[in-house]
Amino acid sequence: MITKTRDTLETKLKLSAAEDKDYKQSKLNTGVGFFDHMLTLLSFHSEIYLEAEADGDLHVDDHHTVEDVGILLGQIIRDIYTEKQSYTRYGSFYIPMDESLARVVLDLSGRPHLNFQADFSKEKVGTFDTELVEEFFNAVAMNSRMTLHIDLLKTGNTHHEIEGIFKAFARSLKQALAPTDSGVPSSKGVIE
Repeated sequence: MITKTRDTLETKLKLSAAEDKDYKQSKLNTGVGFFDHMLTLLSFHSEIYLEAEADGDLHVDDHHTVEDVGILLGQIIRDIYTEKQSYTRYGSFYIPMDESLARVVLDLSGRPHLNFQADFSKEKVGTFDTELVEEFFNAVAMNSRMTLHIDLLKTGNTHHEIEGIFKAFARSLKQALAPTDSGVPSSKGVIE
């Protein structure tokens, strides 16, 4: 189990994660209900067990909590793949969520980059600001040092749009972290 903490004037967070196919239900309490739902899906489809406790400035809005969870998750993903003797490195997945369609392609390359192409149908799902989806994945990409391309190809229900993205990310990550027998997955012999 890898655990990261973040303690600022805006948030106090603890996030733990472990690769575990047989995990029990993740324990998530960020204070942001829709975000907890998305993290639960991410955990289930990536087979990375998550525990999160957050005390954020939700009286302001959800921004700092969502972004800071992304920072910690990115750091954990980085630790997971850099500690492996070998991993697949690349992952890509399409997820249809009824009328919506999301595609995620990623490279655990050591080179952080996010290309986010998603125009959500609405600005909010319940009280959750949809612009925070990009903020979360930017924090994950920068702190894991992955190249991450996210495309919402077909739209419809905003909940479905975001859920498709989280599931596609999770499945892509699962592919990229899968072990291989070929050592470091780079012709350079190292990924930093």
